[in-house]
Amino acid sequence: MSSIPDNLKYTKEHEWVSSVGNLYTMGITDFAQGALGDIVYVQLPKVGEVVIAGNVCGEIESTKSVSEIFAAVSGTVTQVNAQLSDTPEVVNSDPYGAGWLVKVEASAEPADLLDAAGYAQITA
Repeated sequence: MSSIPDNLKYTKEHEWVSSVGNLYTMGITDFAQGALGDIVYVQLPKVGEVVIAGNVCGEIESTKSVSEIFAAVSGTVTQVNAQLSDTPEVVNSDPYGAGWLVKVEASAEPADLLDAAGYAQITA
């Protein structure tokens, strides 16, 4: 059973977000990393890039497949997790902590995010 922290919001594409004000930290869920298997490469947007909620903003490559990363919020990328270029496997070991992907300054309040219970329903 994958973990689904109650304090986060989720997308149907298996991304999570946490927020402080209008700054959102985004990553992929434990369910997603488990389905992907061993992650070997992460391609992230660049700092300053504008991302649109629901649109592709990067990709994750595992030993099994390549998956697109979808932006959970619209806004400007303020930070990317540089550690992932050397150690992408941290997304497997700590998807909700050290394995975060990007931080985005939101241009609008995100819509269509699921709470933990809603996300648990689509992964059941």
